[in-house]
Formats: sequence, structure tokens, C-alpha cells
Amino acid sequence: MVDSLRPVSRALISVSDKDGIVAFATALAEKNIELVSTGGTADTLSKAGLAVRDVSELTGYPDMMDGRVKTLHPGVHGGLLAIRDNETHKAAMAEHDIQPIDMLVVNLYPFEKTLAAGGDFDTCIENIDIGGPAMIRAAAKNHGDVAVIVDHQDFATVLTALNEHDGKLPGSLRKTLAQKAYARTAAYDAAISNWFADQLDTPRAPAYRSLGGHLKQSLRYGENPHQNAGFYVGGPTRFGVATATQIQGKELSFNNINDTNAAFELVSEMDTDTPACAIIKHANPCGVATATTMSDAFANALKCDPVSAFGGIIALNKPLDAETAAAVTKIFTEVIIAPDADEDARAIIGKKKNVRLLLTGGMPDPAEAGLDVRTVSGGLLVQNRDNGRITRDMLQVVTKRQPDDRELEDMLFAFRVAKHVKSNAIVYAKNGATVGIGAGQMSRIDSARIAASKSEDAAKAANETEALTKGSVVASDAFFPFADGLISAAQAGVTAVIQPGGSIRDDEVIAAADEAGLAMVVTGMRHFKH
Repeated sequence: MVDSLRPVSRALISVSDKDGIVAFATALAEKNIELVSTGGTADTLSKAGLAVRDVSELTGYPDMMDGRVKTLHPGVHGGLLAIRDNETHKAAMAEHDIQPIDMLVVNLYPFEKTLAAGGDFDTCIENIDIGGPAMIRAAAKNHGDVAVIVDHQDFATVLTALNEHDGKLPGSLRKTLAQKAYARTAAYDAAISNWFADQLDTPRAPAYRSLGGHLKQSLRYGENPHQNAGFYVGGPTRFGVATATQIQGKELSFNNINDTNAAFELVSEMDTDTPACAIIKHANPCGVATATTMSDAFANALKCDPVSAFGGIIALNKPLDAETAAAVTKIFTEVIIAPDADEDARAIIGKKKNVRLLLTGGMPDPAEAGLDVRTVSGGLLVQNRDNGRITRDMLQVVTKRQPDDRELEDMLFAFRVAKHVKSNAIVYAKNGATVGIGAGQMSRIDSARIAASKSEDAAKAANETEALTKGSVVASDAFFPFADGLISAAQAGVTAVIQPGGSIRDDEVIAAADEAGLAMVVTGMRHFKH
């Protein structure tokens, strides 16, 4: 039954977003398909000169309760759910004067847009659609007989099929439309339930958690060529890859999107009044810096690890300018992401046809709440986004020597970077720039040694005589379990340390810092990133 052709004689149309609906309804009417509609949609179609029956003719009831109740009636749902070849269903339709509905065209109240626009509680509630999802699910369940359209992007496909099959639609198309319909209502309900969870006065995880989104981009493959992948967006609007316009360059890959997101989230940690640049490779930073100009920020970030920066992602927290663009084009770069770019910068990058330039329209708020979701076998791990922010007044000095103002600024900078480095993370920084980064090691001392070694390599590349870590500060994303990691940092030439504290051996670590003449502060907050 599902694979057979089914004629379309009657279509119920009820849409919030009326994009393309007049042209589509006109094409249906030209095929002698009767149009039934509701409220504002009916007015729109009537004003376009189309003959439209009001849904109240099917239900025997007018719209009521401010439009909350208009399609929740057997006259509608019976017409959608009746199996055309089922004699019992046919008898029920005849007995109760229920007319079949062969096509449903519905898009839902704009809950997601209302939420993104900052709607208050009552406004969000009123933008929760009830009748729409009920009809969509009914039509999708009965896709053996009924076509359901929830996306105006499918109008052309449906009209082509009607033309090819003399006013009928094939079962394969109805099935495809039904899958999209269920996914749409699932994503819609996910947005509502997650918003509702945020309104509750409890920190506990909700008993059920739903996630959903719509396809923004089909990808050639995932992390590896044998993996299928797509880029889906959903939930509250947050400036970044999901909001970005790609100005130029090759199609983004799965890894490009993942790394670009990591880069932009990192650079958003920095004060937007100060130019900042982050260079990312495989979701880890290989250099981050702030400076008085964006070109200097880029240069200082690149200096930290120019070898790893090859083929990396460059993220900026302010618009891309011509001077910075000219510097960036001197190295091989996969993606540049920034809130905007001036015309001269666009022209310069335009000469590198394969470089992807993404402009987001703004910067995300690093303190904004949100969800972090990961899959595990048979389930999901869901947590709040790590939006913890350490400020100077939260720092506790635990050593005999007090840090000076420069050290304090560099420690705060380094700790913000460490938040975006895979654990175990060690970050050396000096004068608002990273000078050594150790990431993703099983032992913290290994991260410290790797960071110091990279700093020595960077010094050689810059024709400097000593490691860049000399006179720097060091940040650790979690406590030092032993003093060896701190001692390794001291040997690299640091003068101050920032770390969460909380180890049973804190006293040993503090004593080692005092013995080395270091200043050390603890934050009381760790930033594991696995």
C-alpha cells in the first residue's frame, strides 16, 4: 500500500511561515485539488484569488479560545487518519460525514524564533503549537494514503511528482515526507522541553532529555571517508559556525566544522575590546594571543607553534582587516572565522580560492548557559556548557611570593586558554600570548614537558636564544597531583602558576613553588575538557 500511487483531491493548508504558499496553493488549485485552510492562511489564499474552504466547514465549529482550538476534531483527524482501503474506516467516514484529506501542508508556530528573539515566558507559551503537531503526526502515520509537507523546500518536489503521475503521489515520496515530518515535530518538542527545563527551579537533570535539529549542510563524509555525516543546527541561537555565512572557499568538512567551532569558542573568552586570535589544529589551540592590533595578535599566536599552525583554523574576535588578511595568506590555512571582514580583507582572502572565510555576525557570550552533548553506546551524556569564568577577585594566593599585575593578567589569560585545551592541559603564557601548550596527555608532567619542548622549538624558529617560556606563567586545567609537574614548569622558566588546587598533596606543591621562588594562585574551579 505504501508503495502505490495515491491521488490528491483535497489539501489542508495551515502555515505560520507563508513563504511560497500562494504559488504552491495556486499550482494545486490548477490541478483541481480542493483547498481547505485556517485563519490567517485562509485569508492569505483568499486575497490571492483562490477558492478556499474554511476548516470550520469540516468541523462544524469556529476557531475558539484565541485560535488555540480549530483543527482538534474528528472532522480533521478522521480525514487524515482514515485508511482508504479499510472498509470499517470507510463506513465510519460515511456515517459521520468525514471527508478525506489527501495532503497536509503545515509549518508550526514560530516557537524557536520567539525564543531566539528573547520572548518572555508567556509569549513563548503562546507560540507552542498544539494542533499543528497533532495533524502532522496523524498524516505521517497514515502516509500510506496521505502526503504531509512541513517544509516549503519540498513544494517543488511535490509539484514535480504530481505532474509526472497525473495528480498522484508515489508511496516512496510520501514515506520520505513522513520521516521529515516526525523529525520536525521531534526537533520542535525538543526545543520546547529544553527551554522548559531551564525554567525549572531545580538543578537536577530532567528525567527525559530530547535533542533535535535540522540539516544545515550535508557533508561528504565524517571524520573519515567511510563515515556518513551531516551538520545539523537547533536550539537557541549562538554566534558561531551555525550562524556563519561562508563568503568563499571549498565546502566545509566535518573536521573543519568541529575545529572551527573550537577555535571560535576559545577566542570568545577574550575581552572583545582587545583584538584576539586563536589558531586551532585538531580541536586544540597551537597559539592564542591578544594585542593592540589584530595583525599583532595573529603574529604572536603564530609564534607559539608555527609548525602546527600549518593547515589550521584561525579565529578572530574582531573583524578581519586587510593587514591581518595579508599576513594570514602567507601560511596555508583551512578556515578563517571572524564576526565580520572589511572589503579590502575580503579581496585579499579572495585571491586564495580554497580558503574558507566564515563571518558569524557577532561573538558568542562565554558565560552564556547551554548544553554540551556527547554520545556513548546506547545513550547520551548531557551536561551544562562549561561557562565558568575566573576573575581576579576569585584568586587565592597560596605562596609566600605575591604575583605582580603582569603575572596576574597573564595567569587569567592562560587559564582561559587552558579551558579549551584537551586534558591534561598545560599552558605557558607571557605578555598576553601563549608561548607553549601541552594537550591531551595521560600524565600532567608529560603535558608540561611537551609544552616546554614546543616552546624551545618555537624559539629556534624565531631565531631567539632561549625558550619562550622563560619569564612566563603557567596554567593547569586541574590540580597538580604531584609536585613534579610544577617542578618541570619551574625548570622551563616560569615565574607564576595558576591552578585549581584541591589535591591531597597541595601542601607539597605549594612548598615546591615556594622553594622555586614562584608565585602561585588557586582558582577553586577546574576546566577538564576530554
